[in-house]
Amino acid sequence: MARRHQYIFADEPRHGKGFLIGCLVVLLILGAALFTANLAMTHTVRYTREYVTVANLPTDLDNFTILHLSDLNGAELGEKQSAVKKAIGSRTSYGAVVLSGNMVGKSGDVQPVLDLLHQLPSGTPVLLLPGDGDPPLYATAAHTSLSPYADWAQQLIDAGVILLDEPHAITAGKATIWFSPEVLYTTDIDSTEKAWQNQIDILNAQVEPLTLDQSALKRAAEFQVGRMQRIREAIAGMKEKDIQVAVSHMPVTQFSVAESRAWATSKVFTMSKVTLTLSGGYCAGQWRIPGVGAVYVPDKGFFPPDEEIVGMGYISGMWQHISPGLGPGTEYPWFMPMRLFNSPGATMLVLSANLH
Repeated sequence: MARRHQYIFADEPRHGKGFLIGCLVVLLILGAALFTANLAMTHTVRYTREYVTVANLPTDLDNFTILHLSDLNGAELGEKQSAVKKAIGSRTSYGAVVLSGNMVGKSGDVQPVLDLLHQLPSGTPVLLLPGDGDPPLYATAAHTSLSPYADWAQQLIDAGVILLDEPHAITAGKATIWFSPEVLYTTDIDSTEKAWQNQIDILNAQVEPLTLDQSALKRAAEFQVGRMQRIREAIAGMKEKDIQVAVSHMPVTQFSVAESRAWATSKVFTMSKVTLTLSGGYCAGQWRIPGVGAVYVPDKGFFPPDEEIVGMGYISGMWQHISPGLGPGTEYPWFMPMRLFNSPGATMLVLSANLH
C-alpha cells in the first residue's frame, strides 16, 4: 500500500511541470500575437467620412470638405507620417484641414507635425488650434527670435500653418465659413485688451532700460492688443448667413454651451450661430476592448458610451465631431501611456444641404 501511494504521488510533479511550461508557452505566443496585432492597428490610420447636414447652407458651401485631425502628440505613424498619406489616398484637396489640439505635445518636438504637413494635399489651408498638452503658444520671455510666438509655433507658421488664435474666414464663391477658437465665444475682448495695454503702460513707465525678458513681454503685450483689435474687426465683419465652425481641443458640453450663450454680447458671434464644433482630447478612449468600446476615460469613468468621446454627435442644437486622434492621449493615467486596440483616425467632414 505504501509503495502504491509513493508511485501515485511520484508521477504528479512531472505532469504538473510540463503543464505549467505549456501554459507559459501558450501565453507567450498569445502575448506576442496581441502585441503584433496592436502595433499594426495603432500604426494604421483609419479614414472615415461623415456628412454634416446644415439647414440653409449656402449653395457655394454645399459639399465643402474639412479634414479633421487631432492629438498627434508627437507620434510617428510610418516613415515621415506615411500612414496618414496612405489613409487619405489620392485625394488632392479639401476646403480646410483642421488640427484640433495637442499635435506637438509636451515634448515640444515640432518635426512630427512638419512631416505630417508634407503628407497633406498642397494648397489646402491648414488651421491649428493648440491644446492644453502643447507648449505655451506665446513667448513672454526672451527667446531665439523677435516673434511674439514661441519657437515651435513660429516654425509651423513658417511652414504655412494658420494658428487659430483668432477667427479665420475661408470663402467659397460668394459664401464664407468662419473657423474660430471656441474660447473666444466667452472672452471679454475689451477687458482683455485693457489688461494687456496696462502691461504695456507699466513697461513704458519704467525709467531703467528694459531687460531682454521685459522687451519680449512688451512685444507679446503689443501683439495681444493688436490681436484683440483684429478679433473685434473679424466679429464685426461676420454676417448672419455665414457659417460658423468652433474649434475646441476638449469637447463642449451642454453646460458649457449654455454658459457661452448666456455670456454672448454679439447677435452674430455667438454659440447659437455655430453649426459645427470640432474637438478631440479623448483619443477614442486610449484603451479599447474590441466589440465593447473604451475601458476608461477621465471624467467619464469606466466603459463610457462612444457618443460621449468619439465621432459625430448632436449637442444643444449643433453638430459636434470628436476626433479619434492620431497618437496617444495626454489625459490618461501614467499606466495608460499608449493606444491599445485603438486605431488612429482621420475624418473627412462634408457639409451638405441634404440628408445622407
